[in-house]
Amino acid sequence: MNIDIINGPNLNLLGKREPNIYGSTTFDEYLMSLKKEFSKIKFEYFQSNIEGEIIDQIHKVGFSSDYILLNAAAYTHTSVAIGDAVRSINSPVIEIHMSNTFSREDFRHKSYITPVAKGLIVGFGIDSYRLGVLSLLNN
Repeated sequence: MNIDIINGPNLNLLGKREPNIYGSTTFDEYLMSLKKEFSKIKFEYFQSNIEGEIIDQIHKVGFSSDYILLNAAAYTHTSVAIGDAVRSINSPVIEIHMSNTFSREDFRHKSYITPVAKGLIVGFGIDSYRLGVLSLLNN
């Protein structure tokens, strides 16, 4: 099984950015633990702060990856284009958010990805990615 993880803006700062919300673990550290726990899965990781690069990556892997875990971060709430990119590919997408977006500012309650995603996982911190993997293994 091949799972692509695509992270959006500011997630390159995990471990440093607002540790009270996002924790103190970097994504690279967390990815190593995912690879160890799910050793039979091939993980590919991509992060960008640039909307077009995220869209390009979705296009690049969206016809060959078994699954995509997508945390588009703030673009979730603003990018019709990322939602359209998810709609246009074959690979199933699980939308991931570390924080509970529904307990935050009102603008974070709207997602352009949720209507075209296979599922949504929110609010479990960095472990939201692990829950995404488990959801794929159990379905």
